[in-house]
Amino acid sequence: MGVFQQVVRPVILGAAQSSRMRRAAEQIPVTRKVVDRFVAGETVPEAMDAVAQLRDSSRTVTIDYLGEDTTKVEDADATVRAYLDLLDALGKRGEAANTKVRPLEVSLKLSALGQALPRDGEKIALENAHTICERAKGIGAWVTVDAEDHTTTDSTLSIVRELRTEFDWLGTVLQSYLKRTPADCEEFAASGARIRLCKGAYDEPASVAYRDMDDVTDSYLRCLGVLMAGSGYPMVASHDPVIIEAVPALARETGRSVADFEYQMLYGIRDAEQRRLADEGNQMRVYVPFGNEWYGYFVRRLAERPANLTFFLRALAERKPKATPAV
Repeated sequence: MGVFQQVVRPVILGAAQSSRMRRAAEQIPVTRKVVDRFVAGETVPEAMDAVAQLRDSSRTVTIDYLGEDTTKVEDADATVRAYLDLLDALGKRGEAANTKVRPLEVSLKLSALGQALPRDGEKIALENAHTICERAKGIGAWVTVDAEDHTTTDSTLSIVRELRTEFDWLGTVLQSYLKRTPADCEEFAASGARIRLCKGAYDEPASVAYRDMDDVTDSYLRCLGVLMAGSGYPMVASHDPVIIEAVPALARETGRSVADFEYQMLYGIRDAEQRRLADEGNQMRVYVPFGNEWYGYFVRRLAERPANLTFFLRALAERKPKATPAV
C-alpha cells in the first residue's frame, strides 16, 4: 500500500491531466470494458437503467453527468441541459419525495457549470446551479455540489452558502485530506447541512493536504465525529473497511438512528458490501456517473485503490494478441 500511495498513485493522477494519455486510453478497446464497470453508460436512458437496478435493491442514488473544467459558455449550457433532461427522466419514476431521505439526487461539479470561465465564471456557475436546483426541487430530488481540487474550494463553498439560503436541502462535499476540512466541517455541521465526507481523489501538495493515507484516514474519522455530533446530515462516502466499521459506534455515541445519516459508495465498487449495508436497513446511496467525459473520473478511480488498478491490468493481460497475417 505504501508504494502504491507514494509512487504509483501520483503517476496515475498525473495521467489524468494528460491529453496524450487520454487519446491513448480511448484507443485501447479493453479500456471501454473496464470503464463500463465504473460508468453507467453515456446516455440518460443508460443511466436510468442503472438507477432502476439500484432502486430495486433498496439503494438510493446520486447521479453525476461527467465533465469538468469547462472553458466555453456553450459547454456549460450543454451541461445544464443534460442535467435538466436527467431530472425530467428521474421525475417520471414518480418516487415519493416527502420522505426524510430523498431517494433520488444529482451531483454537480461547478467547474462543469462555468466556474473556471475567465469572465464571470463564479456568477455563471451559481446561476446554472440555481437552475438545476429549481428543477430538482420540482421533482423532489436532492442536489449535492461535488468537491474538486483545492484551488476551487473557497469559490465552491461560497456558491454553496449562497444556494443554501434558498435550497436548505442542498448538500456539498468536503475532503478529509485537506487540512482545512475540520474547520469546514464545524461550520457546515452547525448550519445543519448535508455533507458528503470523502477522503479526496486529486493530487494535492503537502502544504494543503495530508499525503500519508493513515493521516487521511485519521482526519476522516475526526471530521466524521464532528459531522455526527452536529445538526446536519452526514454522508459517509468511503469504501474503507476501517471507516465503515467505525460508523455504528459513532452513531450510537451521538444518538443518531439509521435515518439520520447515510453511507455512500461508487457505482461498481464493493457491490456486495453496498448490498449488505442496505439489507441491514441502512441508508446506502450509490454515486452513479454517466456521460462520454469519463477519462478523468476513470483515472481517479484507478488511483484510488490497488484493487481497481489490478482489475484494469488483468483485463489488459487477458487481451488476445491479434494473429499475424500470412505473407
